Amino acid sequence: MKYAIVIADGAADVGIEALGGRTPLEVARTPQMDRVAQMGRLGTAKTTPTGWLAGSDVCTMSLLGYDPEVYHTGRAPLEAAALGVAMGPSSWIFRVNFVTVGTDGTADEGLMLDHSAGAISDLEARTLLADLVAYWRGREPELMRTMGLHPGVSYRNILVDDSGRTYAGVKTTPPHEIPRQAWDAHLPHGSGPANASADVLNRLMELAAEFLPGHAVNAARLGAGKRPANMVWIWGQGTKPQMPSFASRFGLRGAMTTAVDLLSGISALIGWDKLAVPGATSYHDNDYAGQGRAACDALSTHDIVCCHVEAPDEMSHQGDAATKVLAIEAIDTHVVGPILAKLESFGDQWRIMILPDHYTLCSTRKHDATPVPFAMAGKHVRGYRTGPFDEPHAHASDLHIQHGHELMEFFLRGGLAGVGR
Repeated sequence: MKYAIVIADGAADVGIEALGGRTPLEVARTPQMDRVAQMGRLGTAKTTPTGWLAGSDVCTMSLLGYDPEVYHTGRAPLEAAALGVAMGPSSWIFRVNFVTVGTDGTADEGLMLDHSAGAISDLEARTLLADLVAYWRGREPELMRTMGLHPGVSYRNILVDDSGRTYAGVKTTPPHEIPRQAWDAHLPHGSGPANASADVLNRLMELAAEFLPGHAVNAARLGAGKRPANMVWIWGQGTKPQMPSFASRFGLRGAMTTAVDLLSGISALIGWDKLAVPGATSYHDNDYAGQGRAACDALSTHDIVCCHVEAPDEMSHQGDAATKVLAIEAIDTHVVGPILAKLESFGDQWRIMILPDHYTLCSTRKHDATPVPFAMAGKHVRGYRTGPFDEPHAHASDLHIQHGHELMEFFLRGGLAGVGR
């Protein structure tokens, strides 16, 4: 058997006035996704456990078959795994975003404007990070003695604290969850001993806000009409996770293509191979066809292949419904279509599943924990109610997975005997 999963990150949404009250999935022309839904079955899965925030770390872990309540220790350690960052048993790992905040004396003063600092480039971000670390070391040498910074993709970076200090009890907030809100109301905080640890993070953020606005990179960005990276935001902390391999659980060899360190980290931790696609990005300039080709090629050598595309999520965070529609259509044409054709070359020995990891609403520019729609098709997959792949048809179906981490078992083994282990 061959298995393929297509994750259209954040593709699910609610009705949007500019789209005539319909969702991007309803508006987008998706003949390949609709074909999967009509030949197989539709359903929903609750990928965000009760009491958790809807984020790609929690939701992707869940849909890949790993219960976040068992295996999730924080978002940042997952990204650190993708970068090959060394993590000791007492290390605390954080995500560090370059962000854009409203400047003093403007109508946007004190607001979180952009969690990605205007989709800053890798080169710009790495230059800023190197100079910021030097500034931190000059101002807080003792504090920085046990800290390491590691650049990721674009605005994403990783901080590792090996001081032995604990951040248990410290509350942090993802910057993409507070668009156009007062950022100072969401700074790291805690009570008792956690308050002192939170103060460490706040001090680093304070110094960044002091240093970054005057940097030459930001002067150039402002001159080009781009948003500056005028602050950093520290969040997503955790310790090194321990996850059993996918092969040990399901007896299948896997691979993934993604442009996002977070997904690469989860993939690495469960023992999947990473498929390199040089043109893969998080935005609509993504090489959709390249990701589709990589997934198709890997199906010849692997049992299960996952193609994760970030663009719908990033377009939602920008409130850009029109480009979100275009991203969904590109996934349909360049990813789902070729993968379906490749799977059908294996006769009837295949299954495919298409889904977002979570909702991301263009209206709020935030994630939402509503159970996500999925469509699956292939050997012995039959549905009671069929229709196009969109939110209303999925929620009207007869299959609703209440614990998202159980979806993988259903996808791999439902209706089949003797699959894997």
